[in-house]
Amino acid sequence: MADAYVQVTTTTDSRQEAATLAKSAVLERLAACAQLVGPIASTYWWEGEIESAEEWMVLFKTTSDRFEELAGLITENHSYDTPEIIATPVVAGSGDYLGWVSEQTSAEDDID
Repeated sequence: MADAYVQVTTTTDSRQEAATLAKSAVLERLAACAQLVGPIASTYWWEGEIESAEEWMVLFKTTSDRFEELAGLITENHSYDTPEIIATPVVAGSGDYLGWVSEQTSAEDDID
């Protein structure tokens, strides 16, 4: 595999925001695919207190070369002060699928 692949995860407090982030990333070719999962129940520390919230998870499929731009898009368009942005390496996958991810996240403007 010439490209390194990652799955990037973030969470939001609404399905609408999750869908907007997903569509923006795919439109900008920063992710080949974005999947919404939810609602999920999250428990976490925030400002010295334990919080619980219903959230929506977005899973972005991309190449490691596109991670920084994708993280920037998430940060700029996210409603949270400190959004979760975690990249997990893909250690193996279908060659056809990973090739498709590479094609769809190419930085070339003329892909259709």
